[in-house]
Amino acid sequence: MQVSPYLFFHGDCRAAFGFYEKLLGAKIEAILPHAGSPAAEHVPDDWQDKIMHASIKIGDTLLMASDCPPEQMEKTQGFKVSLQIDEPSEAERVFAGLSEGGKIEMPLQETFWALRFGMVIDRFGTPWMINCRKPE
Repeated sequence: MQVSPYLFFHGDCRAAFGFYEKLLGAKIEAILPHAGSPAAEHVPDDWQDKIMHASIKIGDTLLMASDCPPEQMEKTQGFKVSLQIDEPSEAERVFAGLSEGGKIEMPLQETFWALRFGMVIDRFGTPWMINCRKPE
């Protein structure tokens, strides 16, 4: 069994996944717009290039997403995407990237369990936790 988070975006899924691919060294495995699919006839013309499904591989985890029509979009709450990063300098780089244009909820810092831990909502509305554990 595998758990794969599924995110919904405000029409900027393609931009978000492009950003995550570069920042996280991830690999986009699929990015499917409505245009050219059986779903195309069920969405307005201005929604044809929006993403009906996308998947990106981050490490060993598959993160999936799509754009959500404005009338169906709900506020993202009750979860965060957690990244476990081995090196403090890499945690700092990723946190800084996710913070650009976003909102820092907890600055990246040392805690009793981590060399670095912080929480941020990126500019696309995705909530993240960055954790760099202390060696055992």
